Amino acid sequence: MQTRVKRHPERGHYDRETVDAILDAGFLCHLGFVVDGQPYVIPTLHARVGDVLYLHGSPASRMLKEMGKGAPVCVTVTHLDGIVLAKSVFNHSVNYRSVLVMGAPRSVEGDEKWDALHAIVDHIAPGRWEEARQPSDKELKTTEVVALSLEECSAKIRSGPPVDSPQDRDLDVPIGVIPLELVRGDVA
Repeated sequence: MQTRVKRHPERGHYDRETVDAILDAGFLCHLGFVVDGQPYVIPTLHARVGDVLYLHGSPASRMLKEMGKGAPVCVTVTHLDGIVLAKSVFNHSVNYRSVLVMGAPRSVEGDEKWDALHAIVDHIAPGRWEEARQPSDKELKTTEVVALSLEECSAKIRSGPPVDSPQDRDLDVPIGVIPLELVRGDVA
């Protein structure tokens, strides 16, 4: 398993319930791929439907051209939940939830492409697919959608208070967690 957590293995989670919850709560993923030996990492939107992660973009993009050929990729979704302040700067950290997915995506067409776009739009703005005009045939031709199996994935989670070194426990330094959260606002 390529996605097995090696550093801090106690933070690794492999059950699909945990993985799915992190993917579903995220809006933005980062997609890593290699073209002619050069690595790239691109932010993009995603949606999970069952055991598949869907990603979309322009057919002219380097990212989707390579993905459509079945080139291996790595996708991450990360939620930053808090800044962890310890007594020593060495022990400062962050609380987070993340998922890593690896595999070779496949291009999707027809009804699956339509359904994937529907899922991506509604993942970002629930109910929006039915409220707004749907894509024309021309627009569908200028949009590429790829599917990535969730067969090879894992989650990594860090939560809780700071962990201070024994020699720092008596230092008079404030410690704790500064919570962070993503908040959906109103349409501007």
